[in-house]
Amino acid sequence: MENPATGGVFFDRQSAAYNDNVKFVDEATLRVYGGNGGHGIVSFRREKYVAFGGPDGGDGGRGGDVWLVADEGVNTLVDFRVAHAYRAQHGESGRGRNQTGASGDDLEVTVPVGTIVSDIETEEVIGDLTEHGEKLLVARGGKPGVGNTRFKSSTNRAPRQATRGTPGEFRYLKLELNLLADVGLVGLPNAGKSTLLRSLSAARPKVADYPFTTLHPVLGVVSVHRHRSFVMADIPGLIEGAAEGAGLGIRFLRHIQRTGLLLHMVDVATHGDPIAEVQTISDELEKFNEELAERERWLVLNKIELVPPEELEQRCDEIVAGLGWTGPVYRIAALSGVGTHILANAVMERLEELEEAEKEVDEDTSESDQDN
Repeated sequence: MENPATGGVFFDRQSAAYNDNVKFVDEATLRVYGGNGGHGIVSFRREKYVAFGGPDGGDGGRGGDVWLVADEGVNTLVDFRVAHAYRAQHGESGRGRNQTGASGDDLEVTVPVGTIVSDIETEEVIGDLTEHGEKLLVARGGKPGVGNTRFKSSTNRAPRQATRGTPGEFRYLKLELNLLADVGLVGLPNAGKSTLLRSLSAARPKVADYPFTTLHPVLGVVSVHRHRSFVMADIPGLIEGAAEGAGLGIRFLRHIQRTGLLLHMVDVATHGDPIAEVQTISDELEKFNEELAERERWLVLNKIELVPPEELEQRCDEIVAGLGWTGPVYRIAALSGVGTHILANAVMERLEELEEAEKEVDEDTSESDQDN
């Protein structure tokens, strides 16, 4: 029977070839410069047969602004490792005959959806681009100067003064990419996170029988039914001491901070201590972010096909009891797909419940604001 929980990819470029050949980059720095404003000029009419010329110096054009634009077709900040500086066009200076200089064109720089932008010098968070097409102004263009025509008055018929355009704004920015996913997979290396993602979506993270096969986060869309789907993120496995930099550390945990639900993958066929392993991950999550550690988390007992049937029930019960786990527990075999569609459907229903609850809170808040 066809697995109803098989879906497409999150982005067109989210493929095996793309992930293997392009380095995933989730942090970058860049310098942005607004265009300089054009200068006003000093000019006088000097035309034949015109007895009284007078000033006719035009104003300068404004400098172009620099905008960051979120694009769901961009998955990584790797381009900013090559290009570090972006400058909008300068405004042109004014001309005689009261001609205003052309304004500089704005510069739009595309970044991935989920990019957080902060000013390195002030440590101020400027914005968080979470939707496709969302724009953020990061550097304003300079103001234009004015020509000598602006200074003409009844007492100053021939002004010889003009102002210069102001420089464009400069900012030294830090970009941090937080992938947008509904569900995050956590667990020790080789717990089966990548295998589950491959089973439920068209994403193809690397799978092998050694630790740390996943070196960067991978997204996949899990399509449960028509028009019902969610995005799942597989991040590199954690080990004890990850908060201190052991293994791949915890730098990738930021990519599941936006998730509504965490799936904690556990290898029930391991020769180690599953209870201690779960506690290890919980400790590392808490060290990274207490809010993330308190996020709703389901226990997913994986690789049940590798445990003798007569021992499976007892082993699973011992793990749940030893943890004192009170949340949902699911048993699956990610490699063969056993139980994965049940898990996917349950996740979809829970995400819909969370979305509905969030809408109700927003409506209540809106009504409260109107009453006040």
